[in-house]
Amino acid sequence: MLYPLTFSTIYKDKIWGGQKIRSILNKDFGDLPNCGETWEVSGVSGNISVVDNGTLAGQPLTALIQEYKSELVGKHVHHQFGDEFPLLIKFIDANQDLSIQVHPDDELAAKRHNSFGKTEMWYVLQADQGAKLISGFNQPLTREKYLEKFNAGKLTDILNSEEVKDDDVFFLPAGRVHTIGKGLMIAEIQQTSDITYRIYDFDRVDAEGKKRELHVEEALNAIDYRHYDSYKTDYSEKSNSRNQLVECPYFVTNKLVLDKPYDASLSADSFRVYICLSGKAELVTPNGTVGMKSGSVALVPAAIESVGIEPKSKVTLLETYVP
Repeated sequence: MLYPLTFSTIYKDKIWGGQKIRSILNKDFGDLPNCGETWEVSGVSGNISVVDNGTLAGQPLTALIQEYKSELVGKHVHHQFGDEFPLLIKFIDANQDLSIQVHPDDELAAKRHNSFGKTEMWYVLQADQGAKLISGFNQPLTREKYLEKFNAGKLTDILNSEEVKDDDVFFLPAGRVHTIGKGLMIAEIQQTSDITYRIYDFDRVDAEGKKRELHVEEALNAIDYRHYDSYKTDYSEKSNSRNQLVECPYFVTNKLVLDKPYDASLSADSFRVYICLSGKAELVTPNGTVGMKSGSVALVPAAIESVGIEPKSKVTLLETYVP
């Protein structure tokens, strides 16, 4: 019988990573010098999430999809993605600026890498004073104008830099040039893909004195050169209600701020992932209950239609699923 699943966290040390995964989320990354990312729910090859609760403990996510199929992920999700899990859920701690980068869309990723593209969203969990990120361009561009600026060493002159604060949300469709800036801790929801074209990395070197690989040429056909009036996602927030943050073909994400029991039942034919940003709660279903606290993530299988959330204190959660 399927029940709400939790998974062992996968920890990633990064050249730009820090200590907030431990100090804010109370996640122990052991002997790693830092932790730039945690992968909380992953179907990426080589980084498959493993269940750590209940009778299915020790089972990899991909094996569960192969066994339970639509019961786990939903009929239309399984029809579309087969035995591949369609989303990747992360926490990111940027102790330094990440590289300026872009991700390919589905068409380009399939052609070049036999992979999905990478559309993603960021929820800012914590921002140091004055922390910034980059999303898109600050002016209309053509490929030729972009190359002119890039080759002149003036890439940052054309990028849209924004000062951000706690609880800001950014949606980043594939093709949007971006980077997470120093001092930001972010919850990220994205398509299942690990394809990144690194455009500029601030001339950093690793522990062995080597610069990381750049993908300047590969990025040219992936970049969306258009300019947009706004890059930050505006949303309203009402307590004890679903507040939609993002709706796109790949995922819908809602924010829940609860201080009383909430019926989170949903008619969507999809699994649901809950990400606890702060506070404590229990996810209660007919097939089992799982505790949630800051930094915890749980997957509710599609076959479980009845879900209740019982706060143990004021709790803030993200809820995401495939539409």
